[in-house]
Amino acid sequence: MALYPLKFKTIFKDKIWGGSKIKTYLNKDFGSLPNCGETWEISGVKGNVSVVANGTLKDQTLADIIITYKESLLGKHVYERFGEEFPLLIKFIDANEDLSIQVHPNDELAKIRHNSFGKTEMWYVLQADEGATLISGFSQKVNENSYLEKLNSGNINDILNKESVKAGDVFFLPAGRVHTIGKGLLIAEIQQTSDITYRIYDFDRVDDKGQKRELHTQQALAAIDYNVYSNYKSEYAKAANQASEIVSCEYFKTNFIELSETVKRNYEHLDTFKILICVDGSFELIANNESININLGECVLIPASIKEIELKTEAGAKILETYID
Repeated sequence: MALYPLKFKTIFKDKIWGGSKIKTYLNKDFGSLPNCGETWEISGVKGNVSVVANGTLKDQTLADIIITYKESLLGKHVYERFGEEFPLLIKFIDANEDLSIQVHPNDELAKIRHNSFGKTEMWYVLQADEGATLISGFSQKVNENSYLEKLNSGNINDILNKESVKAGDVFFLPAGRVHTIGKGLLIAEIQQTSDITYRIYDFDRVDDKGQKRELHTQQALAAIDYNVYSNYKSEYAKAANQASEIVSCEYFKTNFIELSETVKRNYEHLDTFKILICVDGSFELIANNESININLGECVLIPASIKEIELKTEAGAKILETYID
């Protein structure tokens, strides 16, 4: 059976800091959850593996179809590199309150400690309330001792780089970069397949049982990149109806497409799956003479075996296109 573009059932995550924008902005009903902080749109994480929502493979898991289709789905070089573990995790995040200040380990540390991949990620801001901010990296050079001094004295914010944020902003966060998403932000996240987070500071919050969430002060020390960088925001072109590169790293490449007319994308030069994430508007995807509609907040996985697609829109769309180069 020929593979086709795959949509997946959304996995909803209740978070202490979550809100209602998943429902009100992205039109995703999270049912009886008190609030929804994250949706996992395409996931190979054990215990949270995505399930196909469309076509003849409906109700099969992503893990099952990788076993069946292997490099036809993933691409030969991706399959050789990652085997049957899907290498990317796609999320939407609604921060009704500040997330914890946190850091993720790199591949080497995560392998030793957790037998897992590390977590390099990127954020695309879909919507930002007025005055919304986030933290990415340090504002001044620190070392482990000066960092601990600030953390233990309750003055960690003194050394963190705070950014004002608007819709369309992009931040690339290599493993090791201290960060947090501030309240009032709705974000699309592309990351390595990993669910390892070291929580550094959580604003002394308590859960519904009056308990503070666990901190990982000691684990974080070896994971943190203590350097300071000149620019933390990713600048990118927005050429109409063309794919403009936003991020390129060893774990994923992401392009931005602002769609206002029909566009053909040829993937003959790529030996990889592709994921399209609709971050504004809606579009129609045509592949192998079949069409599928993708609306705001929806994602589609295009198998490696599909080498050409056509994108159409009536009212316009903004798309993140991501894959492993």
